Amino acid sequence: MKKQSWILASFFMLAGFILASCGTTAHVEKDKSVNFNQYQTYAWIQPNATQKNKPADIMESTVKNIVSEELQKNAGWREVSTSSNPDLLLSYDILVERAVREKSDARYSRPLVRTFYNPMSRRYFNVYYPSQFMGYENYSVPTQEGTVTVSMIDAKTDKTVWQGWTTDEIDSRRIKSKEVQAAVKSIFRKFDLAKN
Repeated sequence: MKKQSWILASFFMLAGFILASCGTTAHVEKDKSVNFNQYQTYAWIQPNATQKNKPADIMESTVKNIVSEELQKNAGWREVSTSSNPDLLLSYDILVERAVREKSDARYSRPLVRTFYNPMSRRYFNVYYPSQFMGYENYSVPTQEGTVTVSMIDAKTDKTVWQGWTTDEIDSRRIKSKEVQAAVKSIFRKFDLAKN
């Protein structure tokens, strides 16, 4: 029984490691001279003045909700309006662009079966020749890549103090909410204030 539970535990650990390694890779840069413990509040920057009264679309609300949830959970920060003099100003950007991915496939020869006649036994027999490795075929595949970036700007100095981004291949011309959600979560896995 112990052996079975050990094998089952090993299987789940291996599966968890494989699933974790399949996620998108996030990159984070932060200003080492800034003490992040001084920040308590944040507000979102509007993209531009003409869009202030524009209703929030699904993507915008998805990004803001996930970021707010992560900041509350990881740092205890709270969102306020821009008129309340927040400590940080937050912005995000989503970029979808064409890319090319290089692929390489192994090529093998076709297997052969040859038939021979044995005059001594007066019978036919088959000889099987398996396929052989012939090398690699390299080619390019057009893809779409989506990049999600989240930036934090000190409200007093107007200096960017933290920025996280990730780029991943997407299925269509537009990035989907589920893909944005996974990207933002992967960025905030690296949001660690304890390492100041």
